Amino acid sequence: MMHAVLLAVVADGLLSLMDALVKSVTSRYPTFEIAFLRFASGSIWASLLLAVTQPGWPARETIIYNGTRSILVVITGVTFFYALSQLPLADTVALSFLSPMFIALFGGLILRERVDGRIALALAIGLAGMLLIAGGKIGGGTYESGAILGVAACLISAVSYAMALVLLRARAQRDPLPMIVFFQNLGPMFLLTPAAMLVWVTPTAGDLGLFVILGLLGVAGHYLLALAFARAEAARLAPIQYTSLVWAVVFGYLFFGEVPGLSTWLGAGLIVLGTIFTQRGALRPKAAQKD
Repeated sequence: MMHAVLLAVVADGLLSLMDALVKSVTSRYPTFEIAFLRFASGSIWASLLLAVTQPGWPARETIIYNGTRSILVVITGVTFFYALSQLPLADTVALSFLSPMFIALFGGLILRERVDGRIALALAIGLAGMLLIAGGKIGGGTYESGAILGVAACLISAVSYAMALVLLRARAQRDPLPMIVFFQNLGPMFLLTPAAMLVWVTPTAGDLGLFVILGLLGVAGHYLLALAFARAEAARLAPIQYTSLVWAVVFGYLFFGEVPGLSTWLGAGLIVLGTIFTQRGALRPKAAQKD
């Protein structure tokens, strides 16, 4: 179980770094183009991973399930990238923390996983930390005119992301993980091609290099996340998503000069506390289970 936790934390760090880099280009390129280039670059890296691991040809069931996930991945990526263009980084990440609640909910409804009191309490603690950090900002009236659409996009992203991760959990123990990551990049690339061509802005050489890095971060992060979900239940990994806020604080300072205040540190402490509480409680009844 702890191996899955560490994998999920590192994966969230890589994906949070990707989000920060995406935000840095939202003022120069349309959302659909950013999403297309991110997945096009990811397809190259995922193809290399597939060539190295050689998992064999996918089964029909694998194609169907991962094709369905591709649609959810497109919805998640486009709506979240749009939210990043309209909202501050901390607020966008804070709103995205609704997804762990949906992960736990969908894990119980779809995968028949048990959602016990420890998980519910940890989710509540994490939510309290989120509200402590961003609650005042969200209600402070400081957003620009596009913020309402940005908030709505972030909420849609939280739901679709949760559903995509639950489907990942359902397939992570059946399909080769490199195959899952490959479809997660190739499918969205094809789905986004028409929209990206309609709004295309020719990238500079420097930005093309940045999009190559974005693809690498996305593939590495989602591969580690797939490994984590192959080792632990979706509901038990849900609170780990809150650690993305810690990563967001670090990258927000490094890239955008955002200096976190006392409420940010207190909220982050609650989030970490909730995560540790869940994992310590989860280890006791499953001590004999292998990672």
